[in-house]
Amino acid sequence: MHDGKNGTGNDGPPATEDEPPGATFRTELRRAVTPRATILLCGVLLLEIAFVVSFIGAFHSPRPRDLAVAVVAPGQAQAGLIDELNALPGEPLAARAAEGASEARAMVLDRRADAALLAGPGPDRLLVASAGGPAAVQSLQAVFEKTGGGDVVVTDLRPPHPADGRGLSSFYLVLGVVIGGYLASAALSASYGARPANPHLTVVRLLALAALSVVSGLAGVIVVDPVFHALPGHFGALWGIATLITFAAAAAGMAFQVLLGTPGIALSVLVFVVLGNPSAGGVYPSTLLPPFWSAIGQALPNGAGVTLVRNYAYFGGHGTSAAWWVLAAWAAGGVLISCLASFRRPPAADLLP
Repeated sequence: MHDGKNGTGNDGPPATEDEPPGATFRTELRRAVTPRATILLCGVLLLEIAFVVSFIGAFHSPRPRDLAVAVVAPGQAQAGLIDELNALPGEPLAARAAEGASEARAMVLDRRADAALLAGPGPDRLLVASAGGPAAVQSLQAVFEKTGGGDVVVTDLRPPHPADGRGLSSFYLVLGVVIGGYLASAALSASYGARPANPHLTVVRLLALAALSVVSGLAGVIVVDPVFHALPGHFGALWGIATLITFAAAAAGMAFQVLLGTPGIALSVLVFVVLGNPSAGGVYPSTLLPPFWSAIGQALPNGAGVTLVRNYAYFGGHGTSAAWWVLAAWAAGGVLISCLASFRRPPAADLLP
């Protein structure tokens, strides 16, 4: 029996013996790759290219720029040494005076300076804290070697924990919870639509994401502390930080989807992966990144999160006020935009399939 369809049971036009070779393939191609699918594939291609450009652009040629150095030297020699360091080609250092060795040491440990140079009788001493980023310490050593200061004695005031390798555990923890945050919002979108049917459902989704963030933060900190002992001794603080990072990414991802629909997921990938990861200060600190990535890094949840985790794990939470504000702004902004956009949607558009 025939049911009005072609012999294959498909809804498309029936194949005939008069069709030229390849006509059936073209028909099936149009069915398999719709115009909407073509647009999505082009979007994926653009994200892929942006990913390669962003990571290679950030990491292909790291160079020190304005590394903060506290300088201690006797008498009038201090001002001359500071001027000499600040006049180096390419401006790799931003030298400033410290009253004495104790203040210089404190400046390194509370993150007001990346290093401290103690000049005087005998070999000069360079105080560093490689837990803040081993790449920055290596760059500082290279700078002093080029300036003829190869005999500088380097003292590491705060090295990474033995299980923290090259000090990258902070970055990997933040990377994991950020991915978890925006994927959680994408999962809700895939299950129930990118735009919640009404403001009530928006609030319910945000509460679900908040609960997930608490669990996500706990799981991440269990991995880096009791399991691998990479960042031990700060369980409660890191749990709170990881929870906030997860929720900031989740709430922002939901806001993107409420505003844009499915393309909001692509925007999340652009912000948190393509731009956020290379600029976060994990592999290279912002002082070694090109200007664009250095400028945006601490304004995104990735960079702010790395600063919070690293500075609480190693530096007593010093130098974190801006990072707290950034994460709070992303979390609160995501909640506010999601709710306002839901309230402003007309009722006819609120119907779920």
